[in-house]
Amino acid sequence: MARPSLTSISSGELRSLRTCNCELALLPLRQLLLLQPDSFQLRGDQLAVLSPPRHQPGGGFTVLGDGALHLDGQRHCRLTGYFKRDVKLTSHCDYKDYRETILNRPLVFFANIRTNNCSSEVSEKTYAFLVNTRHPKIRRQIEHGMNQIISSVFGESYKLRFDFQEVVKSFFPSESHLVNGEDLSFSYEFKSDALFDFSYWFGISKNTVAVNGKVLNLSSTSPEKKEIITMFLEKMSEPYVRLNSFSDRKFSVTSKDLIDVFNCSLTPQPSLTNTPVIVW
Repeated sequence: MARPSLTSISSGELRSLRTCNCELALLPLRQLLLLQPDSFQLRGDQLAVLSPPRHQPGGGFTVLGDGALHLDGQRHCRLTGYFKRDVKLTSHCDYKDYRETILNRPLVFFANIRTNNCSSEVSEKTYAFLVNTRHPKIRRQIEHGMNQIISSVFGESYKLRFDFQEVVKSFFPSESHLVNGEDLSFSYEFKSDALFDFSYWFGISKNTVAVNGKVLNLSSTSPEKKEIITMFLEKMSEPYVRLNSFSDRKFSVTSKDLIDVFNCSLTPQPSLTNTPVIVW
């Protein structure tokens, strides 16, 4: 069975494109820059992750990185506005803020894939890997990992790592090579004030969660498809609003007008402006 290609998103996928269909997603970084100029901008040798506008607090994307990337394997870029992949927490307040940061916005990682073409030349392309932390399956894996390690350490220090390398590797053809696999992970280390951290010292309280899910191909060169993908990304990155306990349990994502975007239509409609119109 052939693996999915990032040449173009299929018409079948496009017709069913909803935020509730997306657990994980991949698209070329250069395409993301074109579709989301209000969130990502390449300025010389700097790739800037922009804060959401004032009228949309809490929205946008959380980019996890180390401060640099090689764009398509050739151009070295500094990354600004990102959140560190590996952090240390020293208080429950730090932990609460960190948990909200991870779970309240879609996460973005940058991955370089190296392939051999027909002429045996090696090419390398940078992709944006999106993690929809509002999707029940993805959210459940992250929350379960966090809750489980807390219940097992009894107030001692611990380190928890979430890894997406295998799910990305399995998406691309076997002849492709993931160059920077370590960049597809994030971790946090909680340092307690316990006098003796035996479990931490001996590595017992250091766990890794390999997150799995279906990867959605968001790559396309068609103008019509690009418009739908643009609207999809905008809906995915809208502010996360909790309406009630039922919504919390269902992990639904709502727009600023309190409309469930899991059920919205993304069909492009004619408009007098350049702003895409979403029909509910």
